[in-house]
Amino acid sequence: MEKKYDMKRLVALEEFCLFICSFLLFLALGYTWWWFFALLLLPDLSMLGYVVNNRVGAISYNLFHHRALALLVGVLGYWAHSDVGVISGIVLFGHSSMDRAFGYGLKYFTGFRYTHLGRIGNDKNEH
Repeated sequence: MEKKYDMKRLVALEEFCLFICSFLLFLALGYTWWWFFALLLLPDLSMLGYVVNNRVGAISYNLFHHRALALLVGVLGYWAHSDVGVISGIVLFGHSSMDRAFGYGLKYFTGFRYTHLGRIGNDKNEH
């Protein structure tokens, strides 16, 4: 169990570093620092899909927490000279990395607690 725990810490550290890199990129592009933190939790509005059901919730959550989409949005925003697109891509990427640093992963259709990084919540060790 010790090695698995160490690996989780290593992955969390990697994700935290990606979060910091997204913030530094935000600053390097000349955007005001506090906008990054003001927008950082907006991707969590995608959890509202869980009001409908687990499937819709997982699809909407995963869409706004997938880093490939974040990169696509950011690159398209850069290509189109759109600050909104660039900022959106960076914030989506940073938010996803932050979530993964805390152990929240992409969701399975079985429920919010079931992620690609393992089960989350108080009863994660129960069967």
